[in-house]
Amino acid sequence: MERPAIFVDKDGTLVENYPYNVNPALLRFMDGALEALGALALGGYALVVVTNQSGIGRGFFTREQFALLQAELLRRIWDEAGIRFDDFLVCPHSPGRDGRPACLCRKPAPGLLTRAARRHGLDLRRSWIVGDTLDDVEAGHRAGCRGLLLDSGGETVWRRSPLREPEGVCGSWAEVARTVLGAPQRPPLTADQDSAYSFRRL
Repeated sequence: MERPAIFVDKDGTLVENYPYNVNPALLRFMDGALEALGALALGGYALVVVTNQSGIGRGFFTREQFALLQAELLRRIWDEAGIRFDDFLVCPHSPGRDGRPACLCRKPAPGLLTRAARRHGLDLRRSWIVGDTLDDVEAGHRAGCRGLLLDSGGETVWRRSPLREPEGVCGSWAEVARTVLGAPQRPPLTADQDSAYSFRRL
């Protein structure tokens, strides 16, 4: 059976938001993030970071600089909490002129999530995305996941639509873990349902 996943935004969700940061010394985990993610991993969820990093496309830093930050972040997560993420996916592209994605991977597009699902055999319908903006929630819904908004002050554009309505707004990572672990599991799809569902997500 495919595993469910927790898709985690990076800036403002996993770590404090320092815009366009590639300095490992500035990495600060959000309060309770590692404890909650450890509980979710024990609950059977794969863990995947999905992050927009337009600083690469804008020329503020290079892929190589971000790769060093990513390696240090994952090392610290392992050293401090014994947690290994299943993947860490990055959209390096700048947004379009209207601020919307100009590619298939920049959230709120679902490309990072669907790529991870194909790569790791993840059940998107039983998965969740956690982020500090409604773009994260929308990306999750477009991929077929449920979405939680971590209310850490990151959301500034309150465009409302059904795709941007989170299943919950959480004030802390502890509340995120309680919400996910306490929610009813969606039942697996039948073969016919799975085929139709996959078609709708394309």
